[in-house]
Amino acid sequence: MLIPSIDLMGGRIVQLVQGEKLKLAFDDFDYWIERFSKYPLVQLIDLDAAMRQGSNADLILQFTSKLPCQVGGGLRTAEDGKRMLDLGAKRVIYGSSLFGGDNDADRKRHPLINLDFAAKLRDALGEEQLVFSVDTKGGQVAVRGWKENVALTPEEAVTWLEDYCAAFLYTHVDTEGTMMGFPIDVAAILRATTAKQLIVAGGIKERAEVDALDAMGVDAVAGMAIYSGAMEA
Repeated sequence: MLIPSIDLMGGRIVQLVQGEKLKLAFDDFDYWIERFSKYPLVQLIDLDAAMRQGSNADLILQFTSKLPCQVGGGLRTAEDGKRMLDLGAKRVIYGSSLFGGDNDADRKRHPLINLDFAAKLRDALGEEQLVFSVDTKGGQVAVRGWKENVALTPEEAVTWLEDYCAAFLYTHVDTEGTMMGFPIDVAAILRATTAKQLIVAGGIKERAEVDALDAMGVDAVAGMAIYSGAMEA
């Protein structure tokens, strides 16, 4: 399944290269809502919230009221997720807030993964409404808007978080926004690691990649390829 991506920053739809360099920007929201209306799921990320530089909540409502969205970006509490669900999100995406091991119980089970928080999210929001984001940069889990790394492999993170969510979103930051192609071998490893829905992103450039991932039982998020016109949406 192809999942179109809408990244929001500064009140616009944007596409960044590796989460840093602005490449494309749009503000014709109705056009993209119409383009994506045929898809069963659209991914909506508030980059300002993820980078702790503001919020695009009003714009999020414009999309969630018209499209079936899974929404993420800067969600740090169960209340944050509930607020997005109340705005019409179908599911919510948590990433950075899952990593750190905030209490003694977590540190005994795993020093770098906040398993107590994952359990609280599952209890408060329901497993079926949770997507956990495990992104990597240089082979390690990347957090805080991809500005910092945690000494974890994606396989380790997914294995420990398996029991708390409905799906995993994996972004290969090294190829994000580059249209250089997604590393299929990474998808194969992660597919063998979890029985949950697996969604991958980062560098997808053509429909053949989406089809190859689909044959593996992996869903694909595409942004740059769609917005640049390289892949039809």
